[in-house]
Amino acid sequence: MAALKYAGLDDTDSEDELPPGWEERSTKDGWVYYANHLDEKTQWEHPKTGKRKRIAGDLPYGWEQETDENGQIFFVDHLNKRTTYLDPRLAFTVEDQPGKANARQKYDGNTTAMDILQGCDLSGKVIIITGANAGIGFETARSLALHGAHVIMACRNLQKANEAKRLILDEWFLQYSKYIYPGRAHFRLG
Repeated sequence: MAALKYAGLDDTDSEDELPPGWEERSTKDGWVYYANHLDEKTQWEHPKTGKRKRIAGDLPYGWEQETDENGQIFFVDHLNKRTTYLDPRLAFTVEDQPGKANARQKYDGNTTAMDILQGCDLSGKVIIITGANAGIGFETARSLALHGAHVIMACRNLQKANEAKRLILDEWFLQYSKYIYPGRAHFRLG
């Protein structure tokens, strides 16, 4: 902690706090961006969290938005009789949920359902899967069952459904027979 103070940094628990030399700003249409005065660059993502934000809602009571002679927007606080170029709504931004997928996608075409569910505990969840005796339906039923879910397999062919159930239960018992496990896989054929 003393090293942080010596370096001019305060110890904080806030992940939204900006590093020294950074400033939070907003565009005319409410998008938040970050200015790095040390490198003289700007970016849309928060320098610590990597999240994008936007301003939501109207100006607080008593505030008004004006434009100066240079075309820059400033804000007037009529209650306290002061002006500022910082949008008072910056304290109440919301996280932007971008429509496009993240460029650093965690999964690709080779990812299995087991990879995606790794670390998930689905105990107590009831899931109905159609076409669970083959293909994607089977892999989904298998993965969810191995993660503790109560799986209801909706299949047209009872013989193939029973074979798929047997394969999943065999794998489940093989995987969990070496551990003391309080639950067990549940299946209902329908």
